[in-house]
Amino acid sequence: MVRIGLLSDTHAWWDDRYEKYFAGCDEIWHAGDIGSLDIAERLDVIKPLRAVYGNIDGQEIRIRYPKHLRFTIEGADVWMTHIGGYPGRYAQEVIPEIYHHPPTLFITGHSHILKVLYDKTLRCLHINPGAAGKYGFHKQRTLVRFTIDKGEFKDLEVIELNDK
Repeated sequence: MVRIGLLSDTHAWWDDRYEKYFAGCDEIWHAGDIGSLDIAERLDVIKPLRAVYGNIDGQEIRIRYPKHLRFTIEGADVWMTHIGGYPGRYAQEVIPEIYHHPPTLFITGHSHILKVLYDKTLRCLHINPGAAGKYGFHKQRTLVRFTIDKGEFKDLEVIELNDK
């Protein structure tokens, strides 16, 4: 069993509550638009970080993190990318692979819109944690926590980061 803390679209914004909310997690995953290497390094101090770069991320981040990250953890096939779309509206770039070899968990960022959807056709859970940073049109900053246990996803929580 593994507990995951998930965020996206920090756009170089640090919130001290990341540490509080991710302290009980085993790993932190960032779905792109990190904004600065400092943010990634600070998250990695809290717990091991897996991340992908987003469209606003510069070379320093792109050298360290990939565009697409696919891995298996606790029996789940995970694919994380920044711009991937969502069930019924996948991004053109991911369509061939997602239909040919669907993951069991597809994580994206980019839209700044929190979504947790199940694609019945692909038998794949999609999670977009929304935006944790302050840049963008979103009115609510969000984080997600969940557990992966023998390939099953459990105990999903949405955390709203109301301004102090």
